[in-house]
Amino acid sequence: MRQRKPAYENLKFYQDICAIRRFIHKVTERFRKNNLRLVEQMRDSARSAKQNIREGYRKGTVGEFSHSINISLGSLEELSGDIEDCKDDGLITNEEFNEFAQLFQSATYMASQYIKSLFKMEREGTWKVPFSSYRKKKHPATLRNLH
Repeated sequence: MRQRKPAYENLKFYQDICAIRRFIHKVTERFRKNNLRLVEQMRDSARSAKQNIREGYRKGTVGEFSHSINISLGSLEELSGDIEDCKDDGLITNEEFNEFAQLFQSATYMASQYIKSLFKMEREGTWKVPFSSYRKKKHPATLRNLH
């Protein structure tokens, strides 16, 4: 039986963040050997931006989810500073900088708008607790209950 994908995977800002993570991995491969610390930092920031969305959603409350989105935005802001430095240092092209800037703008704008809508959904009672049906059923072994 195939499980439905989590709702956050349909969110435009999450898709942009996933694209940013892939972009960072690809672009830093070129200068990885000479700038290992910078590359690790950039990849960690990109990964953190994505994983915080997943973690916050799983916690199941509007407050936790919006907090995690804000942490994700902080990681993206850090990454944005690194990208500016890379451009200034000639490690990336203007085209690569512009590609990142477009994804960054979209992700940050859409995430901010989504946070506003989260609180509106909570006020109106339309927020659905993620995985609520999952918690009610007994499922075969998962990573969580293997320990």
